[in-house]
Amino acid sequence: MGDLVYIDPGRENFERFKGLPRDTPIHMLNLIRWKQWAEYPAGHESAEKGWTGRQAYQEYHRTIAPVLERVGAHIAWSGSFEAMVTGPESERWDAGFVMVYPNASAFFGLVKDAEYKLHVANRTAGVADSRLMRFGP
Repeated sequence: MGDLVYIDPGRENFERFKGLPRDTPIHMLNLIRWKQWAEYPAGHESAEKGWTGRQAYQEYHRTIAPVLERVGAHIAWSGSFEAMVTGPESERWDAGFVMVYPNASAFFGLVKDAEYKLHVANRTAGVADSRLMRFGP
């Protein structure tokens, strides 16, 4: 894999996302590669737990579940990576899933939610690289 890694959206990509229709359902394809060991900032409540990246990411999903429910989002499909069929042979992902939102406003509601913001550190601590792609249903 190259030297570039992606954890959070870049400004240009996020601006393009914000410019798309907000009133139609969206499907977000997530590809995740976990860190071997979660890396928390000093003083974070989970910093001393010795979690793997996968455990930190699982904690992220557990703690944001109420927010996902509030905004009407759900996972439509999830799976574990098995093999690259078309694409770089060196590219590997630990997990993939499709999150369905009733509309883009629900996604914005998620990322702006105060409870979500409290728990996103678990995602950042556990993810080594990711891709997030918007699709229409």
